[in-house]
Amino acid sequence: MKKNRLKDTCDVCSIDKKKVTKLKKIMPSDSVIKGIIVIFSALGNKTRAKIVFALSLEERLCVCDISNILGLTISAASHQLRKLRDLKIVTRKNEGNMVYYSLNNSYIRGLLANALRK
Repeated sequence: MKKNRLKDTCDVCSIDKKKVTKLKKIMPSDSVIKGIIVIFSALGNKTRAKIVFALSLEERLCVCDISNILGLTISAASHQLRKLRDLKIVTRKNEGNMVYYSLNNSYIRGLLANALRK
């Protein structure tokens, strides 16, 4: 006995030219899509996602604050921050003996805000 399964494709090919044309015009370039993939890949790691979340709520945080918030060693926090910096998701600023991190752009802050809406 066959199970009733929903099909993944249409029975007939009928293209909505108006929608297709509109979306083709506004489709981001491959380089923009690659940037989005980098951000989502970075956020696929729980620790990095928490760091980005914390930085989305505060303009800047030092490594010591981030390590304390997440219950990590300073070395572990620094390692994850270095990865985020290499991906150009965060920036760092040295001020005397302190190193502060902040999000590189407001897009990520908005992305997290939208993702966390209920």
